[in-house]
Amino acid sequence: MKVPSFKQFVGQHCETTATGSLLQHLGIRLSEPMLFGLGEGLGFIYWKMKSMEFPFIGGRIKTHQITRNICRNLNLNLAVRESSSLRKAWEHVSGPITDGNPVGLKLDCYHLDYFTAKIHFAGHYVAMYGFDEEFAYLVDTEQQGGMVKTRLENLALARSEKGPMASRNLSFTISADGETAKPRDVVARAVLNNARDYLSPAISNMTYKGILKTSKELRKWFETTPDRKRDFQTTAMLMEKAGTGGSLFRNLFRDFLIEASDLTSNKVLENASKQFESIAKKWKSVAELLHEAGETGDVRHIESASSILVDLSESERAAMRLIMDVAAA
Repeated sequence: MKVPSFKQFVGQHCETTATGSLLQHLGIRLSEPMLFGLGEGLGFIYWKMKSMEFPFIGGRIKTHQITRNICRNLNLNLAVRESSSLRKAWEHVSGPITDGNPVGLKLDCYHLDYFTAKIHFAGHYVAMYGFDEEFAYLVDTEQQGGMVKTRLENLALARSEKGPMASRNLSFTISADGETAKPRDVVARAVLNNARDYLSPAISNMTYKGILKTSKELRKWFETTPDRKRDFQTTAMLMEKAGTGGSLFRNLFRDFLIEASDLTSNKVLENASKQFESIAKKWKSVAELLHEAGETGDVRHIESASSILVDLSESERAAMRLIMDVAAA
């Protein structure tokens, strides 16, 4: 059983790839940077719990909020389902697919057959467009193979995994009842909302405050970790290659701002895109320095990364303050 006429959405980031797949099936074709921007997705978090082997550095807002924001901004209906019952959880995906509609899933990628890097991450997203007696047929990011499949028993494990960022077999569908909003009419509002939220972090380890905090925590982390190579090279890989589009999502946000400025002829967005072009390059440098710190054990790489993060904290704060002027432009 497969959704008729389903086509792959090619993306770098898991949630925008999954949501883009569902939107594309509805006839809504947008670029991945546009989806990320309409999802008001740019953020930052430095997170460390006792149960975690090493701190998590993230560059976007919390999981599933991007999809919620996209649907709100485009005037679409989002239906989210969760259940601790494996039977009900399966009905939540098999029912829509049988009716000809793909389904978005949030799960732990560790259990998926095609994932070669076995790291627990329960904030991963895929779109599911079919199944048979043995396999589920999925769309994942381009770097994970695009149109892939996994055994049904492993899909069940991935969906019901416990731990940080896990959900109870979360699935979602998207539908359109009324007229879908045009990106040109809503990009300014989306980027303004993102800037407002970014400039008002709820806690000190988020957005520009979190970047500054990370600059201070790096040295402590470097001195206390039992495995520098694993910690810092894995973190560098996650920042650059694990679905962020490079530079911890800053490349996607830069490209969104370019596209948004072209759509609206808004000079504020054009100027902000130039600032994020510079910001993205600095984030790439941070990832490279963390990788080298893990490779060499040389603390000077950590000190250089920390210095760039101090600069990035202020640069991103200034860029988001500039974006606040979009309402007057």
